[in-house]
Amino acid sequence: MVYDPRTELTALLRRALASVAPEAVDTPIFLERPREAGRGDFASNLAMRLARALKKNPRELAARLLAELPLSALVAKAEVAGAGFINFTLDAAAKTSVIAAALAAGADYGRSALGGGQKALVEFVSANPTGPLHVGHGRGAAYGASLSSLLAFAGWDVTREYYVNDAGRQMDILAVSVWLRYLELSGVSGVAFPPNAYQGDYVRRMAEQLRATRGERYLRAADAALEGTPGLPDPLRDDDEARARREKHLDALIANGKKLLGEDWNAVHQHALVEQLADGRGDLEEFGVHFDVWFSEKGLFDTGLVARCVERLEKAGHLYAQDGAKWFKSTAFGDEKDRVVQRENGMYTYFASDIAYHLNKYERGFDRLINIWGADHHGYVPRVKGALTALGLDAGKLDVALVQFAVLYRGGQKVSMSTRSGEFVTLRALRNEVGNDASRLFYVLRKADQHLDFDLDLAKSQSNENPVYYIQYAHARIASLLKQWGGDASALADAPVGLLLSERELALAARIAAFPEIVESAAQDLAPHQVAFYLKDLAAEFHAWYNAERILTADDAVRLARLALAAAARQVIRNGLGLLGVSCPDNM
Repeated sequence: MVYDPRTELTALLRRALASVAPEAVDTPIFLERPREAGRGDFASNLAMRLARALKKNPRELAARLLAELPLSALVAKAEVAGAGFINFTLDAAAKTSVIAAALAAGADYGRSALGGGQKALVEFVSANPTGPLHVGHGRGAAYGASLSSLLAFAGWDVTREYYVNDAGRQMDILAVSVWLRYLELSGVSGVAFPPNAYQGDYVRRMAEQLRATRGERYLRAADAALEGTPGLPDPLRDDDEARARREKHLDALIANGKKLLGEDWNAVHQHALVEQLADGRGDLEEFGVHFDVWFSEKGLFDTGLVARCVERLEKAGHLYAQDGAKWFKSTAFGDEKDRVVQRENGMYTYFASDIAYHLNKYERGFDRLINIWGADHHGYVPRVKGALTALGLDAGKLDVALVQFAVLYRGGQKVSMSTRSGEFVTLRALRNEVGNDASRLFYVLRKADQHLDFDLDLAKSQSNENPVYYIQYAHARIASLLKQWGGDASALADAPVGLLLSERELALAARIAAFPEIVESAAQDLAPHQVAFYLKDLAAEFHAWYNAERILTADDAVRLARLALAAAARQVIRNGLGLLGVSCPDNM
């Protein structure tokens, strides 16, 4: 367990509070690191929070608390600041004591028991397996993987899950897209490929695989494939009527494919699913994103859970019938309108299967559920939470983190992308261009629900403006120092760190000491970007010190102390970058 000065400072304040206002002795005490330099190492707003209840001036109350504060070797100075803050400046020895703690803890430095071993399910990416993952999925993947690692490091028992949407219309569109390309490759003419089908080269490749392995087994005549279709409108038309007609045409092609192929339709469907799942899984594994569970949507239907879930809502009086469909009374739970769960043709909606999926999560006994969704799903949150409440479940267990889209820039120009048209930038292409490390870190450099501009040129640059390079370079510099020294690393544990008295040395030690606090804060806020920001600041503190002072000095004791500080900084960089899925090279 790493020593935390906040524990002793809290105890000192509580003893002072017992003397000044015994009736308020149980008041929670909070300590934060001041944002401005020169304001000490920790600050408490205790006097400001109690002033009204005690009918005291906050500065006067702060002064009285200071007067009753017990003496401590930990505190070099305590003073009243601003409107009534109490600022603490730690003794130099207290600041540098973290060096030995960080070196002793090693890879566990910063690890927390905050989560108490609670079971947490983090579901992320969960993209329809209808094509390669694109850069938008990449941000959700990087965020979800980093958050999962962070929560595990902070004491939760984390399960990482990918929800496979292998049922429903989108997979049918992919299957018919592959089948139409297969007919095209087989020389069947007269069937125009719909503009709202999946257009990418990957669809052609899957059709080529079918042609190579199954020959003419799935070959059908053009007029049979087109039977009953309304025909495609003028390609230049993009009004509501034209779009609706294109969708009807596509649905008719799907219906014809199912009728003409019979059981073979499932083979085409399964081929497309397996190929795209394998591609996505491989892409994510190469990206350093791993899942413990790949959960099938189709399994919810196969086990009858969707039907049982709808029946349970109906029995509880949360559904009503209208126009032959069954509607969930979503407005009763804060949604903007009621939602269909079963259509007039008897088919269940995606919302129905999603309710069943969440019910399944609860039934698996998780203490905490975290969904990572695209920001366009913002309106979906109240209806899902409403359905959980309607089922008698604690909707408070579910947190939904929304991830904004990532926009790529190259040469100052926005890189365009779309989805079904096939003109998108894949995650694999991004990784090939800038590397995994830059991709992982750049994706979490901003708060997840904020817009992200991804500068490809910056991500590839070897400059201090590139945060990936800047942080990794600090690690490489320290590795080079230790190599030049060539001594026994175990000797650093007993280094005379009391000799570290310069402003930069104490600032770097204080930054190292803040890492456990950052881990807990980032875990509580579901905010891995806090770790990224912290690492940038840590690297800046190190580079400033490195450039200002000679570390491999002739004085043996000072050299050992400075190397110990550098080694502690390196350990924190390794731990922090590890949480974000970024490597730590020894050479740059």
